[in-house]
Amino acid sequence: MGVVVDAPVELRTVSCSDEISTVIRAVYKQVLGNPHVMESERLVTAESQLANGSISVREFVRQVAKSEFYRSRYFESCAPYRFVELNFKHLLGRAPSCQAELSEHIRRCIEEGYDAEIDSYLDSQEYQDLFGEMIVPYYQGAKTQVGQKQVNYNRTLSLYQGYAGVDSAFTNSRLVEAVATNSGNKIQLPSSGGRLGGYQDATEKTFKIIVKGSKFDAPRRFSNTVYVVSGGNMTPQIQRIHRSGGKIISINEVS
Repeated sequence: MGVVVDAPVELRTVSCSDEISTVIRAVYKQVLGNPHVMESERLVTAESQLANGSISVREFVRQVAKSEFYRSRYFESCAPYRFVELNFKHLLGRAPSCQAELSEHIRRCIEEGYDAEIDSYLDSQEYQDLFGEMIVPYYQGAKTQVGQKQVNYNRTLSLYQGYAGVDSAFTNSRLVEAVATNSGNKIQLPSSGGRLGGYQDATEKTFKIIVKGSKFDAPRRFSNTVYVVSGGNMTPQIQRIHRSGGKIISINEVS
C-alpha cells in the first residue's frame, strides 16, 4: 500500500536543472504541507541560490520554513500544538515523541520567537544525522524501526494524510491528547492515496499551564501561577502570558 512517501530526494549536483527542479518541488511539498503553490508565492531568489550552489538544500528548507507562506498558514492560523507538531512533521519527518518535547518547542517559540523555533529543528543533530545538507526531509518516522516505539509509528501516521491531504486544512492539533496522556493513536489507513480516517482533536480537552514570573503586589515577589484552559482557548492564554512577561514551565492535560 503506497500510503507513505519515505524515499529520500537528494541534490547531488547543481549542474542538472531537472534534478534541481525535482528537489525544489519536493521541498515545497514536504515543508509546506502539500499545498498548491502559485508562481507568485514561490521563493524565486532562494530557488536561484540553490540552483547556482550558493546555498544547500538545508538552507533552502530553512528559507521556505521561514517564508510568509509557512508563517501565515501554520504559525498565525493554527493552535500552538498544531504548529509545533507540523514543524516536527515538515522538518524532521516524524511526530513529537513526548509531552516534554512538545512543551519545550512551545516554550521556545513563545520565549525566543518564530525564527528560533524553526532553527531549532534545522540546526539539530537529529536533522544533520538524517538529512545532512543535501537531502530533502522525508517521513523517516513512518516505518516501524528497531528501537522505535510502536506509539511513535502510530503518531507519525496520524499526522500523515495521504497524497491528497493538505496540512493547512486542519488548524487544531491531531496529537495533543495522545502525547499529553502518553497513549497511542487509533489510526486508519486509506486503501489508496488520500486522507487518513478522521482523528478527534483535543480542543475540548482541559489543560494546566504552569507559569513562572507572575507578580504579586509586593515588590520583586514572584511565584508560579497555574492556568486551567480549554484546548481551544490555549492560543490567546499563551499570548497573554507572553505579554505579561511570564515563563511557561509546563503544559499538561488535566481532563
